[in-house]
Amino acid sequence: MSSDDASTPKKSVADALPTRRTVLALGAVAASTVVTVRPAFAQTMGSVINCEIPVPSQQLGGQYIAVDGSVVPPGTPGAVPPAGRPLTGEEVRVMLHSGATPPGMDPEAAQAYANYIRRLQSGMSGFTCYASLMQR
Repeated sequence: MSSDDASTPKKSVADALPTRRTVLALGAVAASTVVTVRPAFAQTMGSVINCEIPVPSQQLGGQYIAVDGSVVPPGTPGAVPPAGRPLTGEEVRVMLHSGATPPGMDPEAAQAYANYIRRLQSGMSGFTCYASLMQR
């Protein structure tokens, strides 16, 4: 046995365990974190459902949407007119996740709009909304 071992007091297993006060404090911190995160998550979910995607973007206003989602000039055979208003995140979620057509929308137009939205890239109007919906 070395001289260091003799001068260092031995620690028991009980010394290594956290005290009751430490455990209670950690529990209180964890509970307040859950209470704080839950409303923020709900707020984020609400904002994603209420976000909007213009089809097509304002820069391409007046252009039509082909069935494959590309933007084409008006009068292109098989193309549908632009959406009369931006689509809500909820409408887009329904179209992309379940393949359903939102109420009052032509099924062919809904398919073209969904394909347009799938083609959105970073920097395009509506991309942030689309990306948020895809992470759900």
